[in-house]
Amino acid sequence: MTMDPFSAGQPGASFPKRFYKEATIAPEGEGFALRLDGKPARTPARNAIVLPHPGLAAAVAAEWNAVETRIDPRDMPMTRLVNSVIDGVGHNAGAVRNEIVRYGGSDLLAYRAPQPADLVAAQRFAWDPVLAWAHARFGVAVTTGEGVMFITQPPDTTAGLIEALSTVLGQDAAAPFRLGALHVVTTLTGSALLALALADGRLEAEAAWAAAHVDEDYQIAQWGPDDEAAERRRHRWTDMQTAARMLRLLQP
Repeated sequence: MTMDPFSAGQPGASFPKRFYKEATIAPEGEGFALRLDGKPARTPARNAIVLPHPGLAAAVAAEWNAVETRIDPRDMPMTRLVNSVIDGVGHNAGAVRNEIVRYGGSDLLAYRAPQPADLVAAQRFAWDPVLAWAHARFGVAVTTGEGVMFITQPPDTTAGLIEALSTVLGQDAAAPFRLGALHVVTTLTGSALLALALADGRLEAEAAWAAAHVDEDYQIAQWGPDDEAAERRRHRWTDMQTAARMLRLLQP
């Protein structure tokens, strides 16, 4: 029996009852497999859940052991991320890398507000140190501009992003998991540079998240919070924390 995190939780879907007594991990090859009552646990695509790091495997097992009566994937963010890596990212690594590089071509940090002065200052404070780090660490020089008109980045910037990705991801068995986590952070923040800074240890998750929401937080300060938007942001923050935890566990 397995869980499908992509259908469970949708309108009309029912959550399966807990059908096992204990989730454990066991060495398998060069990795660590999730076991449910000693039997191999599988992803929605029926692939074995084998993780490259004991800490990551333990985090997944802890989610399964925390289930009380029904298996609700909304309460199992690390399992969802692991499943997406095993079933998707691992077979499409090139396409996922390319998408991250495309984000870098229109990175959030490149687009600056012309006014008001306090927002301009907030963007500079949060974003300029990351740009300086990317240039010093990987030679990635990002062209910035005011407004929303598309900014064409020079070819060297794209080449630098590709090289930075290779450095951060590595080439070991954990690379697809780092890639999956990095992709999550990139899409959540709108910035490949913030994702790289997080993966490389330059930023903590809280700082990367705050940098990604400078504009939104400014609007909230001006007009007040929106309850629905705040709820969506809370769920996105959970996904951000999960991806950041995976990256932290799998640091080379």
